[in-house]
Amino acid sequence: MNLLFRIGFLDISIVNIIDITLVSVLLYQVYKLMRGSVAIKIFLGFLSLYLIYLVVNAARMELLSIILGQFMGVGVIAAIILFAPEIRKFLLIIGKSSIFSNENVLQELLFWRKRETQAFNITPILEAAKSLAGTSTGALMVISRSSELKFYAESGDLIDAIVSKRLLISIFNKYSPLHDGGVIIYNGRVKAARCILPVTEREIPAQFGLRHRAAIGMSEATDTLIVIVSEETGQISLAKNGSIIHNLSFQEVREILNDYLTGVNTDDKFDSISSFERKKIKRTKEA
Repeated sequence: MNLLFRIGFLDISIVNIIDITLVSVLLYQVYKLMRGSVAIKIFLGFLSLYLIYLVVNAARMELLSIILGQFMGVGVIAAIILFAPEIRKFLLIIGKSSIFSNENVLQELLFWRKRETQAFNITPILEAAKSLAGTSTGALMVISRSSELKFYAESGDLIDAIVSKRLLISIFNKYSPLHDGGVIIYNGRVKAARCILPVTEREIPAQFGLRHRAAIGMSEATDTLIVIVSEETGQISLAKNGSIIHNLSFQEVREILNDYLTGVNTDDKFDSISSFERKKIKRTKEA
């Protein structure tokens, strides 16, 4: 059994150490996933109760073990119901990071013909965002690289038109019946408008409104890049993988969009939000 040492009535082996380490890593990842949401308090309470059950069971306290054991048996079903959104998000993250989520890999494995991904002209998107920001008109544009997002597109009005500056400005006009919700752009075409996007349940700064919450929620559920134009300030933000960077210049937006569409990893830019702010402070001081 490769016994290392003994603590009271517990025999500790190498397998136990590996087991505890892996469980600790798993629990930490689950904590990171639910951090900032209401579910984290329920999770910590459930985890504390389970740890008490393990200690009571190891100490051979039979009466408490029976009571807590019955509760834990029902608690598994209750946890699935309570943490349904978090479980779905966890599976989505695994699916996005899995090797089988790569369309090209699937095509190679199944001996399909590889389909080349073409980066389209993003200038109309940038020009539209600039015009909308200048008039403080709110906008929410979901840019997808690998999927048409039919589930979300069908929640709005299907358009399937070539993306253009005037089309986007017309959609987000305050008097347009299509201005609510988001626009889905895929492969150089506006697939749909007035789409309903999932709203994040995490706690975000008060400066972000419902439009930003929807952008973060969409970036958590899908592998997309979302462009947000604030109606209050006219500032442009980008959301991806549950992170958001705000108050960007048009050159920064262009660079990130190009990197995203050409397959360049942009996660580091979203992980270090302060780097953009430091550049802005530096430019202000130099001016």
